Amino acid sequence: MNHIYLDYNATTAVDPAVLDAMLPFFSTDFGNASSIHTFGQRARAAVENACDQVAALLHARSQEIVFTSGGTESDNQAIFGIVAATASPTKHIITSTIEHEAVLNACQALEKQGVAVTYLPVSVDGLIDLDELSRAIRPDTVLISIMHANNELGAVQPLAEIGRIAAEADVYFHTDAVQSVGKIPVDVRALQLDLLSLSGHKLYAPKGVGALFVKGGTRLRQFLFGGHHQRGFRPGTENVPGIIGLGKAAELALRSLALDASRIAALRDRLEQGLLARIPDSRANASAAPRTPNTSNLTFPGIEGEALIISLDLKGLACSTGAACSSGAVEPSHVLTAIGLPAAAARASIRFSLGRHTTEAEIDAALEIVPAAVAQLRELSPTYRRETATHP
Repeated sequence: MNHIYLDYNATTAVDPAVLDAMLPFFSTDFGNASSIHTFGQRARAAVENACDQVAALLHARSQEIVFTSGGTESDNQAIFGIVAATASPTKHIITSTIEHEAVLNACQALEKQGVAVTYLPVSVDGLIDLDELSRAIRPDTVLISIMHANNELGAVQPLAEIGRIAAEADVYFHTDAVQSVGKIPVDVRALQLDLLSLSGHKLYAPKGVGALFVKGGTRLRQFLFGGHHQRGFRPGTENVPGIIGLGKAAELALRSLALDASRIAALRDRLEQGLLARIPDSRANASAAPRTPNTSNLTFPGIEGEALIISLDLKGLACSTGAACSSGAVEPSHVLTAIGLPAAAARASIRFSLGRHTTEAEIDAALEIVPAAVAQLRELSPTYRRETATHP
């Protein structure tokens, strides 16, 4: 059976060139980047080169890059770090209802400590309202944290406009760019960002490494304590092989970004339009919003997303559902309910996310596999039969 992987938003395979760049740093160049001898200096030079590579992808300066264990740590460092560094007696954060749990749970933890949080609603296409954002800013607002691209919908927020609003209000601006870096252009200067989080395993680098862009002059309190690594922002011996991999992945992304985006967008549109044409009553979510070129979220009424994922997996196709398991019960995606989908529709929604290695042949195969699986599940669904009988 040929396996088709359409879950690139979950994770990506390490690119062969990335792996080749990493391998020496597991063996011959295994030195600690903080050591002053030759082994250490080789590692230090490689880490500094990786800093340059990541900075180039973001249009940042090398000294503004801090390596972390991934997007979750970067989000937490940004949010907790800004709040802790602010001396005002009251503090207020603005975020959105469709953020990743790394942001939402951090904000909820701060609420328990007395920090006020505003959760901006989003439109049916997953976008915040800029006027609502402006109205939400208060004298004690210390941070705006709005993700760049949503992991489930692919919807891209208007960061340049948000950055302008934040700058005019003199409020720090952070974005979780885990799902955008490497897929669409990201320029931290043009977007007026103070902090940006990214994760290596979303752009063909290994798991367990990420980065946080910290604009020069940003007041950020560290929450890990130890040595004076990374200019004191993040203590601990650097994950040298992972950092090298992230740097190489950033270099490859910068080189191939436009070509990859164009090719993948064409495949995404072919898949999305083909499925909508072949599967009755199906619809695309957030399709009117600017989206990352690789992401399509579709609702197939009358099916349970988890059942469809299992059915597709048995047929050799991997994708994902917006639903998440919580305490043994499947809850509808908070993202999909935030854009107004009823719980049943949210549970009937599937995310397809394409990547660098997706082929036309795989899309053609998916256009045969998915409609057949949906039809099979609908045959077993009394709910869908009732819906179609009521709405012929």
